[in-house]
Amino acid sequence: MATLHSLALSSPLSNSIQKPRLYSVPSSIVQRSSNSSFNGQHLHLPHLRLPKLTQNTAMHTPVIMMVKPAIQFIQGNDELTIPDVRLTKSRDGTNGMAIFKFEQPSVFDASGEVGDITGLYMIDEEGVLQSTDVSAKFINGKPSIIEAKYIMRTPREWDRFMRFMERYSNANGLQFIKK
Repeated sequence: MATLHSLALSSPLSNSIQKPRLYSVPSSIVQRSSNSSFNGQHLHLPHLRLPKLTQNTAMHTPVIMMVKPAIQFIQGNDELTIPDVRLTKSRDGTNGMAIFKFEQPSVFDASGEVGDITGLYMIDEEGVLQSTDVSAKFINGKPSIIEAKYIMRTPREWDRFMRFMERYSNANGLQFIKK
């Protein structure tokens, strides 16, 4: 008659991270079976001594990655031209708009090799702000200016954009001029 025994299977390393999993195994596997010609032998293996992980290890410490703030029109390719940025905000402060103007942007040099302009991507350590409201102006049949609009519909979006612009301006030597 077969009975079930519970075995805890886990490595010493995973013991300190998570609880071991329990598996049920028929006793005929654990003990000698009367119906089997294989009697088996017990093996004694030395216990591996691995250092115990504590809460202070790097595994539990958050990693903060600093990303240089960048603006991209094609994901993965930073725009080298510094834009002129104009901000508008409603009187009640609930929404606003940023209008970016790039004169002779570097994206036109790489767009044929890398891909098409898919939007405006503002990337920093908090993540990505994105807009698809991007237009190009042509002079004598050649692309000359890119204008992009980023619309902020809530005070939270406005604050997030201002944090990005502060990082971007610090990284690129820009200053804010109120008109």
